[in-house]
Amino acid sequence: MNYKIITIVDESYPPMLNTIKDAPLVLYALGDISLLSYNPAISVIGTRNPSSEAAQKIDLVVKPLVKKQWLIVSGMAKGIDSLAHKIALSYKQKTIAVLGGGFMHVYPKQNMSLFKQIVKHGLVLSEYAPDVRPVKYHFPERNRIISGLGFGTLVIEATERSGTLITVDQALDQGREVYAVPGSLAHPQTKGCHQMIQDGAKLVHNAQDILEDWMPIQNE
Repeated sequence: MNYKIITIVDESYPPMLNTIKDAPLVLYALGDISLLSYNPAISVIGTRNPSSEAAQKIDLVVKPLVKKQWLIVSGMAKGIDSLAHKIALSYKQKTIAVLGGGFMHVYPKQNMSLFKQIVKHGLVLSEYAPDVRPVKYHFPERNRIISGLGFGTLVIEATERSGTLITVDQALDQGREVYAVPGSLAHPQTKGCHQMIQDGAKLVHNAQDILEDWMPIQNE
């Protein structure tokens, strides 16, 4: 396994991640490490059990960003994470997966094929050594890396007590933009997004709602 070790003092360490207060001291990387300094990048996250509307939401909001060569960062979990990575790969664009364990213990196991595709065409990161098995508390820890690598965090769907909301809290703590896609009141997978919007997240109808926030930053 031809992985690279990147420390916080290395030139190749991601500049966006270096701005967060609890930045990982070491990153293990498989794939294209030039993506660590790629802009624009956005984190796309959500429930592991998406509704039937989720793929359409990703088509409406994420696909236009992918077509504009945005880098998609996510956690390679089931559900929304996997859909986000796959749409980037389907358009031969860039994606980064941040894992909650070492490279020798891919989780979930059914995403082994996706893992291999991202290694080949994008980048897989972990702060855990390759032989470290994923454990429950690793996932909230890795979420700060997911949010820290992007200019903003986009939540496609989230239940009321979703682990996704931990990432949102970390994104806010890092001074990142937070976006939420609304949905049907009948779906429990939208309750977390609606709560976020009530709490001040930007409601996203389409990709333009995100692009209009990025343009001023790009022109600074």
